[in-house]
Amino acid sequence: MICVSIAEGTADGCIRALEGLELAEIRMDEMEPQELTKANIRRIFSSPLKLIATCRPGIIDEEHRRGILIDAVDSGAAYVDIEVESDDGLKNDIVAAARGKGCKVIVSYHDYKKTPSSEELRQIVEWCFESGADIAKISCMANSEKDNARLFGLLDLGRPLIVIGMGERGRLTRVVAPLLGAVFTYASSSLGKETAPGQIDKARLERIMEELRGI
Repeated sequence: MICVSIAEGTADGCIRALEGLELAEIRMDEMEPQELTKANIRRIFSSPLKLIATCRPGIIDEEHRRGILIDAVDSGAAYVDIEVESDDGLKNDIVAAARGKGCKVIVSYHDYKKTPSSEELRQIVEWCFESGADIAKISCMANSEKDNARLFGLLDLGRPLIVIGMGERGRLTRVVAPLLGAVFTYASSSLGKETAPGQIDKARLERIMEELRGI
């Protein structure tokens, strides 16, 4: 399954970008601050589509981030993404809100410089599930083929996982991981709309995956 990551500045832009999709991530940290109102969040996440509510840290203060993630859950988000390194109180609040609404929790880990060792990666996966994850997302910069291999190896753990190798070297993981059991993979809506290094646009990713399935 392919999840399209949406990074639009306005609620109207997000809603337009959702046309024709089944599963999408809304990057609320990429929205203009004045657009992050309860009304706009409700407009976006009351959609019948499966939507992931994501708001990466560092753009807005943590209390505001907590509030808009919970607003998204209350409005009908199918998934909410919270970083494993986040404050325990914040994680607990998001998990509790999600449990009350039947929303699945993605606890995510990102390393934008490297891919940790296999032992470290397994510890991070456990940390994600101890934090309340229904799905653990591990996204690391892949600097070699061995980095990709370590990420693929996590799929042997038998847990609900998303594994992504960022960067040019990691593109293989975006194509192959869902074919090997990852819950889904991420794509951009079109060329030039990437939200992470090495992300592939949805149309191209679909073509490549379809070819691989036919082998």
